[in-house]
Amino acid sequence: MRGLWFAVALFAVLALCASVPALAQPGPSATFASEPAPAGTDSLRISVLTCMPGPEIYALDGHSALRVQTATGDSVWNYGLFSFEQPNFVYRFVKGETDYMVGAYPTSWFLPEYRDRGSRVYEQELNLTPEEKQKLLLLLRNDLKEQNRIYRYNYIKDNCATRIRDHIEQSMGGVRYTDTLHFGTYRKQMNARHDGYPWYQFGIDLALGSGLDGKISSRDEMFTPIEMMVRLDNAKSEDGRPVVKARTIVVDGSDSATEGPTPWFLTPMTIWWILFFGILIAVWYGNRRDDVLKWIYVLYFGAIGLAGCLIAFLVFVSTHEATTPNILIWWLNPLQLIVPATIWWRRTRGATTVMMYYNLVAVCAVLILWLTGAQNLNRADLPLLLADIALALEWLMTGRKEEKMVAIGKPSGRKPARKTPARGKKKRT
Repeated sequence: MRGLWFAVALFAVLALCASVPALAQPGPSATFASEPAPAGTDSLRISVLTCMPGPEIYALDGHSALRVQTATGDSVWNYGLFSFEQPNFVYRFVKGETDYMVGAYPTSWFLPEYRDRGSRVYEQELNLTPEEKQKLLLLLRNDLKEQNRIYRYNYIKDNCATRIRDHIEQSMGGVRYTDTLHFGTYRKQMNARHDGYPWYQFGIDLALGSGLDGKISSRDEMFTPIEMMVRLDNAKSEDGRPVVKARTIVVDGSDSATEGPTPWFLTPMTIWWILFFGILIAVWYGNRRDDVLKWIYVLYFGAIGLAGCLIAFLVFVSTHEATTPNILIWWLNPLQLIVPATIWWRRTRGATTVMMYYNLVAVCAVLILWLTGAQNLNRADLPLLLADIALALEWLMTGRKEEKMVAIGKPSGRKPARKTPARGKKKRT
């Protein structure tokens, strides 16, 4: 079921692995092109290609690449290449040790993918002097060397878009951007781009911490390809020249070839509110019987504990700078697995009680930090936090009352088992 917490924990891993401004994977026949042949400045033309979003999760932010045209060739320089065949790819990505690579290959290999999926591709010809063109070309050639071709990918600081931005700035001796902020934080920018994919954004908000909520500059917002294209259109060199000479369309299509938005009744907000009210009904039913439905605690806190194992790994083990600090670690952590491990046996239920007190404190702390702006959580977290409070309060009231009644030999609210007369004895009339 899509709404199970175990599935969400796995989804958070996949979301983190897919949360890249652009991902491109070379086909089986792709090879790294040799360096472009030297060319005169009249024939050398360098431009930025921006591919608009597609329906896949990894394509929601679009993709950026550089196009180099000479008298003898036309190639694309792509910093978003990776291979799932690398050993332990998913584990190393989540840990923050994913290696990406740059490749140069014919433009005719690059464009068909976007034409086939219906995504528009823009081309911005860079307004470079002959010396700046040669300098940029030397930077590209240096990156393609065997010892430089592979680089350590960083989610927001070093990706296919930021590498191109940095090379343009370096070749021009600096670039001035407008100071207008479109989003202000990394998280707001992601939310805007992932609006039709609420489950994807929910996973991102679970996995990535408060580092996404700090104030950023207009230059920082260029970590996504579309925003970089917009910023470059208005950027100027230090001597006042426009950075972009002209913008054209090389592949016609849609500016957003994404899927339609998720129906409201299938969004995490709706699913988790249904879960919350289902738990309230279970709490009411338990209070009526002076009993606790322990299987609900096992499923809920077991799922939260599994999700907490992932969050703990991202906070304490992963080197991704965007995953820590994360205030959700106070609530989503492996300690929650104590509840399903102790709730069934009377001798260990004291640990369950301790965890219920802990959850009340932890959830209240998370809510306070959320309200004070320490970290902007996903709104779909609210029904889950409230469900945690409801279960904790039920255990501390009904569960402990049941234990005391059992300890002194009094029946609880459960219906007593029907006694049958002993064999060999006749009932008196």
